[in-house]
Order: sequence, then C-alpha cells, then structure tokens
Amino acid sequence: MIHVVLCDDHAVLRRGIRDTLAEAPDIQVTGEAGGYSELREVLRTAACDVLLLDLNMPGRSGLEVLASLRETHSTIRVLVVSMYPEDQYALRCLKAGAQGYANKAGDPVELIAAVRTVMQGRKYLTAEVAQMLADSLAQPTPEVPHAALSERELQTLVKIASGRRLSDIADELMLSPKTVSVYRSRVLEKLKLSNNAELTVYAIRNQLV
Repeated sequence: MIHVVLCDDHAVLRRGIRDTLAEAPDIQVTGEAGGYSELREVLRTAACDVLLLDLNMPGRSGLEVLASLRETHSTIRVLVVSMYPEDQYALRCLKAGAQGYANKAGDPVELIAAVRTVMQGRKYLTAEVAQMLADSLAQPTPEVPHAALSERELQTLVKIASGRRLSDIADELMLSPKTVSVYRSRVLEKLKLSNNAELTVYAIRNQLV
C-alpha cells in the first residue's frame, strides 16, 4: 500500500485529489494539511510514502517546504501538484528535490500513475516536460533573467503582473507589505526594469502569466 499525504491550502482541491486517488486499490490517503505548520503535525503521526505538495500556499512556499523536507523527512518522495506552468516551475522543483511535477489541470488518471512512478524511485515527468528537457539538451539556450529570482521574488513578479496590489500579495503570502515591497525592488533590480508596467510586459513576453 502506498501511503499518501496531501498538502494544499484549498480544501476543495484536496477532496478532488483524494477522490481520484481513492480509485486506486494500492493507494491510501493517510493525512491532509492546508499549510506547512499543519503538515509538520500530520507527518508526526501519519504514515507517508508520497507527499502531494502544492507550490502556492500561504506562509512558506512549496519550494521552501521542499528544502525543509529534505532535512527532516528525507525518505518521503515529493510529487508537486501545481497550477503553475510546467515550463517555468518543473525544473525548479526537480532541482529542489521533488521526484515529480504534475499539473492540476492534467488528466486525473495520470495523477495515479505519477504517485506510483515516484514510489518506485523514478522521476515523474509529463510528456511536455520530457520534451522540454530533450530540447534544452539538444539546443542549449541562454538562461532567462528570471531564473536568477528566488521563489518569493518569482511569486511576487507573477502576482504583480496578474494585477495584484502589494497589499493583496502580502495577504496571500502571509507577509508584511514592507517585505513584499522589498521583493518587488529586488525583482526590478535583477531584471533591470523600472516599474510595474515593465514587469507586466516582461512576464507576458516570458509566458509567466
């Protein structure tokens, strides 16, 4: 039996994933969490072979959680399940220690296959990500400027480009407006941009939104 824990701040999405996995006789959901602090409590008592982890959660981001899990629960295999574009986030997650990356909009049946794949100790990649990796090996391309951004800086860039105000971003990420403003300043500096309008244009051109 494969023991799975779900970590996503949206209860409705967790229920959808749980119902999907319930169709597999060899998979059992043993716990759920809506954020990192709750996840720590769940992992103290629940059996967990595979963790299904969302990237965009209040407080600590998914990549930060990944880094922590590598230190505290190194035997747990992590499958990131996110709505973010695969071409922008899949490689980041794999480099951070995830065993696979699946898109929430994908075929539910594939999610079952993904859980089984990472449980076997293999990496799970969609056909799109596998093709992207093959293309990058065949024709290496210069690294894009936003590859130098931290996870929080990239989140701030995407949210600003999506029309969010700094106060809204602060609420969503459970940060102070001052901290979000610092992230914005770092993004502008690293990307050599001047204002939110230029940030938005950059994000659109690079298919971040």
